[in-house]
Amino acid sequence: MIDNKMPDKAFTHGGKFHADDVFSAALLTYLNPNIIIERGFEIPEDYDGIVFDIGFGEFDHHQANSRVRENGIPYAAFGLLWEEFGHEILEEVEAERFDRSFVQPLDLCDNTGCDHAIARAISLFNPVWDDTRSVEEAFWEAVEFALTILTKRFEYAKSLVRAEEVVRKALESAKNGILILPIYTPWRSVVQDTNILFVIYPSDRGGFNAQVVPKDEDDRDLKIAFPEEWCGLEAQRLKEVTGIETITFCHSSGFLIAADTLEDTVKACEMAEEVMFIGVSKD
Repeated sequence: MIDNKMPDKAFTHGGKFHADDVFSAALLTYLNPNIIIERGFEIPEDYDGIVFDIGFGEFDHHQANSRVRENGIPYAAFGLLWEEFGHEILEEVEAERFDRSFVQPLDLCDNTGCDHAIARAISLFNPVWDDTRSVEEAFWEAVEFALTILTKRFEYAKSLVRAEEVVRKALESAKNGILILPIYTPWRSVVQDTNILFVIYPSDRGGFNAQVVPKDEDDRDLKIAFPEEWCGLEAQRLKEVTGIETITFCHSSGFLIAADTLEDTVKACEMAEEVMFIGVSKD
């Protein structure tokens, strides 16, 4: 149990379930593995546990004038619970990032009916018309699925905090817009707003990869790209075109290359920078 003040029981609506109540139950279970979550259509009198997604209370969103975030996305029960308890799981920056990237899209889906892949997956856990399983059995199967997703997402978010130290240390010796990491770690959030153009790291296939830094979190635009004439070439032809002895791969979109040696990986990045600057000067 993360918080000793967390109640040992909770109540939510019965019947057909959705991603909102399922992920809410999974979150409470993550916080307190011993919590007993009941489902029904009427809240027991004088109930002293957490009530969510029913009853028009603190963790419900079906009432008139229910809360809406500053960005216009309305809260659902999952978002209300995350606002209350998320800081007990993740540090502030990561908790906000998780809310933005994971919780808010699910809240929006529950409130508007817009499409969401995970919400659709959760809906499939509801029994079909001739299923022999009970709705309760199906609900807990869905909660286990959601709990696995949350656990993995939290593990990843916590790893970003550890990775930040590695990336910031490497930034101290970065040169010419090229950052070289001693091991692969998530680097995007640290590097995004710096002058770094390329990030080099050891590949799990052997050798090294160099990846272009995108301009923003959407990955749609790159700060720079490897030359178009390299993109998608077979390895031997790529070596001939670039003159780089150990280069083995350049992605067809120009965001990634691979080479057998660190020296050649750096060389490929430097060549791409030269091409970019020549293009800029011509313009």
